[in-house]
Amino acid sequence: MPSIVEVKKYLAEHGIEVREYQQPTPTAEAAAAAVGCTPAEIAKTLLFLIGGKPVAVVTCGDMKVKSSPLKKAAGFSGKVKLPHAEEVLQYTGYLLGGVCPFLLSRELPILLDVSLQRFEKVYAAAGNDYSAVPVTYQQLQQLQQLTGGQAAVVCG
Repeated sequence: MPSIVEVKKYLAEHGIEVREYQQPTPTAEAAAAAVGCTPAEIAKTLLFLIGGKPVAVVTCGDMKVKSSPLKKAAGFSGKVKLPHAEEVLQYTGYLLGGVCPFLLSRELPILLDVSLQRFEKVYAAAGNDYSAVPVTYQQLQQLQQLTGGQAAVVCG
């Protein structure tokens, strides 16, 4: 499991800072309160299982992922399910509340929902539930080495 120290070091190499907070940031609402922004500006990283195959989605805190667009964007078929906490840790290396789009396995597909483009900057978790990383959609999309993420429309 990558630690916040590893995430900080990794992102610092790309000129991106990690912010840490005294108050917990495990949900979009809690993170928004800590950061001082709206829940929509929180870039939540969610794991889904589609036909048993994992896929990560990064989307705005106010958006809901829809099954059909998710399956189409991922190129998977089957039932879409939310995984158990143990599966989240297994596939992402992070505990619930601290899943971030950085230092994930290269085998894990990552979809960056276009809803993130609404904001100049969004705030992603940094590997624990007391952190946030201010990033732009362009950084998430263009810096493939950071997330390996692909732009997609998966929310409605």
